[in-house]
Amino acid sequence: MKEVTIFCDGSSLGNGLKETRAAGVALLGYRGLWRGVGEFLGQATNQQAEVAAASVGLEALREPCRVRVVTDSRYVVETMSGRFHRESNLEWWERLDKAARPHKISWEWAKGHAGHVIQEAADYAARRIAQAGRVDESILRDAVDRIGVVEDKE
Repeated sequence: MKEVTIFCDGSSLGNGLKETRAAGVALLGYRGLWRGVGEFLGQATNQQAEVAAASVGLEALREPCRVRVVTDSRYVVETMSGRFHRESNLEWWERLDKAARPHKISWEWAKGHAGHVIQEAADYAARRIAQAGRVDESILRDAVDRIGVVEDKE
């Protein structure tokens, strides 16, 4: 199985308000090569955007892989590790379960806004897509360019 690292982040500008604009982004690393995928989610909450970001990353994989998913969302890590019970956002969790099914996944938490280059690039792209109201490939390219040459093991 290929070994892939996914750094993902969701952003919900105006979280919970009428004019919420949310997005989820995942940066996928394989053998030192990175690519970005994202989705504009419209009026989703921050928690929904975090779940969607992980889904987007896993859905981008074309075959079963060994995946290290790194997110700054304890909600995602603890829920997917079976330590939090699902009481809301069930349709979002169903999407993530389906995306995760073919893969062998380790779920890791990374402190957000702590200067981690790849996590910060995912956060930046998610915020920009939420602001733009659409996925723009230039935003994803810019996020990958921010990574530079960083090893998957980081």
